[in-house]
Amino acid sequence: MTEDKAAPAGGSILVVGGGISGLTTTLEAAEVGYEVFLVEKNPYLGGRVAQLNQYFPKLCPPTCGLEINFRRIKDNPKIKILTLAEVEKVDGTPGNYDVSIKLNPRYVNENCTCCGDCSEVCQTEISSEFNFGMNKIKGVYLPFEMAFPARYVISPEIIGTEDTKRCAEACKYDAIDLEMQAKTIDLKVGAIVWATGWEPYDAAKIDNLGFGQYPNIITNMMLERLASPNGPTKGKITRPSDNKELESIAFVQCAGSRDENHLPYCSYICCMASLKHATYIRERYPDAKIYIFYIDLRAPGQRYEKFYKTIKEDENIFFVKGKVAEVNEDPDTKNITVVAENAVTGEKIKQTVEMAVLATGMQPTTVAAKLPADLKYNEDGFIINDFEKGGMFATGCANKPADVVSSNQNATGMALKAIQTLVNR
Repeated sequence: MTEDKAAPAGGSILVVGGGISGLTTTLEAAEVGYEVFLVEKNPYLGGRVAQLNQYFPKLCPPTCGLEINFRRIKDNPKIKILTLAEVEKVDGTPGNYDVSIKLNPRYVNENCTCCGDCSEVCQTEISSEFNFGMNKIKGVYLPFEMAFPARYVISPEIIGTEDTKRCAEACKYDAIDLEMQAKTIDLKVGAIVWATGWEPYDAAKIDNLGFGQYPNIITNMMLERLASPNGPTKGKITRPSDNKELESIAFVQCAGSRDENHLPYCSYICCMASLKHATYIRERYPDAKIYIFYIDLRAPGQRYEKFYKTIKEDENIFFVKGKVAEVNEDPDTKNITVVAENAVTGEKIKQTVEMAVLATGMQPTTVAAKLPADLKYNEDGFIINDFEKGGMFATGCANKPADVVSSNQNATGMALKAIQTLVNR
């Protein structure tokens, strides 16, 4: 299996997006005998799940599910992987699509053994997108320990510098190819599944919540990375301004969600994510005070409801029903004061904590840049499935806000829809 030698094939399926939904769709279709091309814009598969410390329902690390899926993909000759790839154009009708895909250069070929010699000699550091800019990484990097494909990447930022020459000289396996160029390949496929995923809403747009103004206000996905063993702090959760261990923390729910000025809808995952984050804090700081400010707490399903009840029993976790109006910082201590009106008592609450976490919602990646295909979107940017027309389908968070379990179930259904398109053509 190679990334850049995929040939057009009739009766095949194109899956766009290598997150958990895309992986599930790909495997479900390939394991019943269909040829699948999996296109991913990043240099690795795994999507947002790869960035998590733990995910529901079992609170296991992403390595759990991803490792099995990567193994299944590696062992299946029906699957062709195209990373650092983007769909540029889609023409045709259900059962007969012509697709142009741009392949961006990785500058590292299949000879790479992940020895790390190239990274060791690289002197340039770049901001880590994987860790939401919370640390710097080398300009030549492995995206994360179990990245698939298991191959280093050279950032375009350092191409043409002395660093790239040093890297090429350090490589014993002739794996660095600085002459790689972007190229376009054409595929013929019968069905397309869009699993283009989601991105966190930009918390800097929420003027009253202080993100970007005060260092000790972070987002829920930033906390996820802080808690991760492969994150910027190797799993140690401390407040950014001074690395102090936490004695108190506030979670601000619906940060930008259910708000006509930002995201008018509920993002489905935020409540459960914050409850999960409370377990991260409790594990590291047994006596810390945890305050959760919410509009409504949504725990969809019996298993999630049970999890919520367990969290509620913790005497140092305080639930406050009230939308946060503003946050302020004490310039001397860098502590954060969260201001809200208690919806039950009507009183104004001011709670001072050492750090605050904004539970920002999810937006489809298609909200700003629409896909180059004949697709319908709702007013929030999610793709609307037209099952009557068929041929192209959206799954996971490209279609609606969803957790990992729901995304997997939905992806299985969309794999079947894609197969039906081929069978009925």
